[in-house]
Amino acid sequence: MNNIGRVIEIFSATKDSSGLPRPKVENLNLIEDYGIEFDKFAGKKLDQTVMIVGLKSYEIAKYSGIELVFGSLGENILLDFDPHNFEVGTIFKIGNALIQTTQICTVCNHLNVFAEELPNLLKGHRGVYCKILKSGMIEKNMKVEIYNV
Repeated sequence: MNNIGRVIEIFSATKDSSGLPRPKVENLNLIEDYGIEFDKFAGKKLDQTVMIVGLKSYEIAKYSGIELVFGSLGENILLDFDPHNFEVGTIFKIGNALIQTTQICTVCNHLNVFAEELPNLLKGHRGVYCKILKSGMIEKNMKVEIYNV
């Protein structure tokens, strides 16, 4: 396994929260064939239960004069590397959890609340959806590795 980075921050769309940015949480309990414990999207689209975003997406916005707080892109896990640099199907190991990228996140128009041009600016770079292959707890500052099957 290759250590490629670390988790900067974690977020969850709890049943009490609405909209963006998503609230920060102390940990994420990833549950195989279910999703993130207590997340309002758990148990729904299993190939999209976890969204990872790299700092680069925030840097793209900032470079264009759009200041976003972390969590604004709807991510569950903010990484210090760019997950778009890896092919769909890549498996990441974080702690005991294994997540596999399934698709590039489409840019939703609800990002317009931050800036009208943000959806187009981040096209193809908003984040990556993942499915949970192995349950595990995710916390801030954990290392992220490429998992070789």
